[in-house]
Amino acid sequence: LCTQFLFEIKRFDVTPKSIESLFIGGGTPSTVSPKLYEKLFYMLDPYLAENIEVTSEANPNSATLEWLEGMFALGVNRISFGVQSFNKEKLRLLNRAHNASQAEEAILNAQKIGYKNISLDLIYATLGDTKELLENDLLMAFSLPINHLSAYALTIEEGTPFESKPYMSKERLSLTSWLFKKIKKFGFTQYEISNFGYYRSSHNIGYWEYKDYIGLGSGAVGKLGLERYYPTSSVEAYIENPLDIRVEKLTQEDKKMEQIFLGLRSCVGVSKNILDKNELQKATLLVDEKKLIFQNDTFYNNDYLLADEIALFIS
Repeated sequence: LCTQFLFEIKRFDVTPKSIESLFIGGGTPSTVSPKLYEKLFYMLDPYLAENIEVTSEANPNSATLEWLEGMFALGVNRISFGVQSFNKEKLRLLNRAHNASQAEEAILNAQKIGYKNISLDLIYATLGDTKELLENDLLMAFSLPINHLSAYALTIEEGTPFESKPYMSKERLSLTSWLFKKIKKFGFTQYEISNFGYYRSSHNIGYWEYKDYIGLGSGAVGKLGLERYYPTSSVEAYIENPLDIRVEKLTQEDKKMEQIFLGLRSCVGVSKNILDKNELQKATLLVDEKKLIFQNDTFYNNDYLLADEIALFIS
């Protein structure tokens, strides 16, 4: 990581105090001792802006009190817990290693230590989901000291244990719509299709605003201008050569398409300045049809569940 970071500093022309947010995620950061993060934080420190959001993902069963204290001492000020559910059967179905009590204990420990921002993930669109199950998950989540919640539909990816069980993913639009309304009733604002809170993650918003970002580590993607960087996804090969990085060249059309999709799925919206005459006409038609809102030269989507369809219509 340190070798790659030194390389990326030059490529991205990183200047002191210019990094706006930091996110430790992918895999399970909470299985790695805070001691092993010390050198990386030491190298990053001169480049981090003041009072930035520093997030680490964590699994409830491995985020011990000692681990949380160690990461807090390094400067992590936001924790995102991969809770997924508080239901025993659903956790077993999802093959999760923790239980509801461990999730509750980890979140309360984070509050006790002094973490300012605490988030948890829930999974929906799973075989066996009912309104009662999901409502119980929300009641438990909102009884805890969180200010952010991410709700993700279960998706079946290639190469995962669920690849041979496509029936596990069971999304119903009516249930998803009900779930989102329920979360909002607890007072959390939706600011992206999967993200809600009193607090908006600046790291998340940076992606949707199409800012550049450095990806450090095996399989961690980075982006600079119209280039996207893919370090090898093999951990062994990465250790052998952390600078084995594949480069994908994007076109201006690729960039615009991504900005439209990301903007319509989030509070960022789509600037009218990036749309051509035909796209602008279609977007204006959707404003007339009350499908989009137009403010400050920007088109905003008021129903994120329609984001992909709207993006395809405009493009």
